[in-house]
Amino acid sequence: MLTGKLVRLRAMEPSEAETLWRWNNDPEVVRWMGEGYPESLAQITERCEDRNRNSYDNVLLGIETLDEGRLIGIVRLGDTEPEIGSAELDIYIGEKDCWGKGYGTDATREICRYGFDRMRLHSIELWVVAENEAAIRVYEKVGFSRDGRRRDAFRRDGKWHDMILMTMLEGELAG
Repeated sequence: MLTGKLVRLRAMEPSEAETLWRWNNDPEVVRWMGEGYPESLAQITERCEDRNRNSYDNVLLGIETLDEGRLIGIVRLGDTEPEIGSAELDIYIGEKDCWGKGYGTDATREICRYGFDRMRLHSIELWVVAENEAAIRVYEKVGFSRDGRRRDAFRRDGKWHDMILMTMLEGELAG
């Protein structure tokens, strides 16, 4: 487990499939996430039960609050390229009552610290929808820089949105 000031990052349990299903079916939670096809609770449960164990290639962790031990989101370092020491970050807070309280910032900082210190990564990158200003503030607060823009790369509600490429190099983690 990885422990920050507000959250603990830990392995996911198959029994948490129902929570993931609830988050993935909440339009506000998935607003800026890529749309997949709808999945039933049984499909998500099967995927959680068959999930490969965490490895260098893919580290998926649950985000739980330190005070209550409540699962509130997930974070992932994946698409890892050991030859160049890079990985891609994905994170979301699924419990809306936990938005804006610093949990996402703390979780982002801890998974990046893990990536740089334990996985010996040189860079961590992510793509974020340009209109997702709250997420961009979190990423910049922990040390990510805006490195590029992909125009009209994400479609939501009949409108195209730009995506921002953000990266952080080893030694740039803030806090």
